[in-house]
Amino acid sequence: IHTGEKPYSCGDCGKTFTTNSYLKSHRLIHAGRKKFHCSDCGKSFAHSNSLIYHRLIHSGHKPYSCGDCGKTFTTSSHLNTHCLIHAKQKPFQCSDCGKSFTQRSNLDHHRRLHTGEKPYSCGDCGKTFTTSSHLNTHCLIHA
Repeated sequence: IHTGEKPYSCGDCGKTFTTNSYLKSHRLIHAGRKKFHCSDCGKSFAHSNSLIYHRLIHSGHKPYSCGDCGKTFTTSSHLNTHCLIHAKQKPFQCSDCGKSFTQRSNLDHHRRLHTGEKPYSCGDCGKTFTTSSHLNTHCLIHA
């Protein structure tokens, strides 16, 4: 786990994981089994931890503050990612066009522009999307 190696890959979206159990947990997202629901906005999550972090949005509680610009964050990991901007560190580079990103997930989303991959599919109409957030926005039309 501590080597950074992620040998377990999701066949639906390509996301990689350090253990098979993390992969199995992730697969719940694609199976549509999001059993943790936010009582404030109705958004659903496959993992209880995701709901806990999401609920911080509604509480407005942001205890982590950037020493450079004062911007506040709900989690220390969000602050750490933000700090890469000030350090001008973008360690994740696209092999197709050379564009760099502070986060691996942003590179993964960007790569879909080159590949045309749309791994997120609407269960109601079958329309596909490059990101889960685009799918979630789309699904509002069916509600």
